[in-house]
Amino acid sequence: MKFTDGNWLIRKGVSAHYAAEAFQIERSDDRLKILASTWLVKHKTDTLQGPVLTVTIDSPMADVIRVRAVHYEGSVWRGRGFDLRDEGPAVEIGERSLTSGKLTAKLADDGWGIEFEAEGRTITRSPGKSLAYMLDQGTPYVQEQLSLGVGENVYGLGERFTAFVKNGQVVDIWHRDGGTNSEQAYKNVPFYLTNRGYGVFVNDPGPVSFEVASERSGRVGFCVPGESLEYMVVYGPSPKEILEKYTRLTGRPALPPAWSFGLWLSTSFTTDYDEATVNSFVQGMADRDIPLRVFHFDCYWMRAFHWTDLVWDPAVFPDPNAMLARLHERGLKVCAWMNPYIAQASRLFEEGREAGFLLKKPNGDVWQGDEWQPGMALVDFTNPAACEWFQARLGELIDTGVDALKTDFGERIPTGVAYFDGSDAVRMHNLYTLLYNRCVYEVLEKKKGEAVLFARSATAGGQQFPVHWGGDCYTEFEAMAESLRGGLSLGLCGFGFWSHDIGGFEGLPPAAIYKRWVAFGLLSSHSRLHGSSSYRVPWNYDDEACDVLRFFTKLKCRLMPYLFAKAIEARDRGVPVMRAMLLEFPADPACHVLDRQYMLGDSLLVAPVFSSEGEVEFYVPEGRWTSLIDGKALEGPRWVRETHGFLSLPLLVRPGSILALGGVDSRPDYDYASGLTFEIYGLSEGIAASSPVPTPAGEVAGTCTAVLRDGRVHVEIAGAIGDWTVRLAGSSASATGSGPGSAELTMP
Repeated sequence: MKFTDGNWLIRKGVSAHYAAEAFQIERSDDRLKILASTWLVKHKTDTLQGPVLTVTIDSPMADVIRVRAVHYEGSVWRGRGFDLRDEGPAVEIGERSLTSGKLTAKLADDGWGIEFEAEGRTITRSPGKSLAYMLDQGTPYVQEQLSLGVGENVYGLGERFTAFVKNGQVVDIWHRDGGTNSEQAYKNVPFYLTNRGYGVFVNDPGPVSFEVASERSGRVGFCVPGESLEYMVVYGPSPKEILEKYTRLTGRPALPPAWSFGLWLSTSFTTDYDEATVNSFVQGMADRDIPLRVFHFDCYWMRAFHWTDLVWDPAVFPDPNAMLARLHERGLKVCAWMNPYIAQASRLFEEGREAGFLLKKPNGDVWQGDEWQPGMALVDFTNPAACEWFQARLGELIDTGVDALKTDFGERIPTGVAYFDGSDAVRMHNLYTLLYNRCVYEVLEKKKGEAVLFARSATAGGQQFPVHWGGDCYTEFEAMAESLRGGLSLGLCGFGFWSHDIGGFEGLPPAAIYKRWVAFGLLSSHSRLHGSSSYRVPWNYDDEACDVLRFFTKLKCRLMPYLFAKAIEARDRGVPVMRAMLLEFPADPACHVLDRQYMLGDSLLVAPVFSSEGEVEFYVPEGRWTSLIDGKALEGPRWVRETHGFLSLPLLVRPGSILALGGVDSRPDYDYASGLTFEIYGLSEGIAASSPVPTPAGEVAGTCTAVLRDGRVHVEIAGAIGDWTVRLAGSSASATGSGPGSAELTMP
């Protein structure tokens, strides 16, 4: 939100009160408390006016410094916020400074300013005329602006489909159901990081407005309505370390079950279907040797006008338990669509109204609308009894044989309502989705012993309840590219697992787009075929589409020992499976702006093809990279332009990697430790490489370690590993064994 009119003027109707000096500083063992006057006090009589900001500087954990600025301390409680970890670390208090770990906040000696320093350098600062109390037409806001250096880029702020580098953009943290081709977003997260070694989290679930080098070209401004603002500076210095600390603060992603990494097939949104349709799809996949792992029932498994009642339509599915049992017998898991909107015709409406479990207007009436389901109401997830009631009804659905739930919507949350726990309705607009997804995730975990969602909306902390998908996109290459930008931005906010509608959602994709999107989709953490008014089975496009889907689905199954190890890393460290190039190559400036390629884990570079002709341009970082598909080597750093057929795309293995490939290509969940092939790529003399081997339960079964010395590669296999093969990529050198052991291979 802009308060200024260019560099010199304040916008009409705005009254600006900038912090001018630290008039009084109180020091305690764990914090600094500052009275910041908004004018220079030169005489005692100057203290007889206002406003004054009370600024507290402390630390919730090492390398994280929290700043809280308050105008009126007596403001009423506004309801719940984000659940954050506060470790209360030991800090060092100076005359005008606070140090937490390697990060120091220093107050300016003259005037007002906060400088954030780490390891001998200033990473950012709040300069003069930055921290302020603003009145815009009488509405109060608290604003802060943090400096940007020359060449400093800003990333994150949720799943944003606009330019990957956020400099120059105005970003409003406010959930909207706006598709994937505008500035609106389903997943808004008030967190950004930069390529200068730090991140910033604004601890407010309400409407935070960011001016990213858009009001002042050398600053990131952010403001919230009301009387207080709290933000935290998170020092890395590397992007991975920033995410590790940020997710330690807000919550790490849970580990999805291994089966969820396989191919999902949906009935699609508005299509007509019944059990015969479902069986034809399942059998069609089996006939074409395409491994299918999850079948998803979208909206119309429930009766029209009854969403959400969580009851199978008896006219179409007279015996859902038996139907789902038959799908389970075929080795499939089952997902069902749902949302928190309760139509007036739903059986849950009267139950919820009578019990007081639905959101109410301030006058006590149930809030209702017609925008989605006629007369729909919303579950009030601030009411523990409402959560238990909704979970009980979900439990009945799960008992029919459902294994996963697609938690759609959660963005269209009204602000003119009264919550059970008294939470402010404006602050709850974004936070609602966190409570919604947590409620559903918990009942799945309780009933099934494991949980996976397919969620559309999210905010800070939502990464704890995966998986998330990119929402409604068009069936065009531009939508494919914007979806990738959104996923990479979300990953830079600590979301470890992300998916998208393969082929696009709106409309019928041309065969070329479908096939290119299949390759991209199967090289994402999660992979779902889904559309709006048309099915996404490959034989609806052309025969080659079946070949493409088969090839990349089987490839992903073989990659599962590697991919699931990266999923465990996401759980343990908060580093996403799909990674912006910046995460792996922060020292390479060329990687700071790349948004049409990504790293799948730390060893695989993926460059999706965004053209029907198969042309693709991509950047290869330093070293000798090898195509996993055809074995071709590429020397970096350089840009490469290639043309690929539909059974190919740039999929390069990073030098110095050991890639663990499984022996099963028919399903994603199997014994990863048996029948393994360890492919060794481009070792450097004396530098060891290793590859962990996971179990489907999320533990580490063993490791393969290799080191090059004097032209020979020494390999050690440790842990509970079964039969294995090691080989040097690009040569015939290989060795086999079983269980812990060693091998030595000669470089060609």
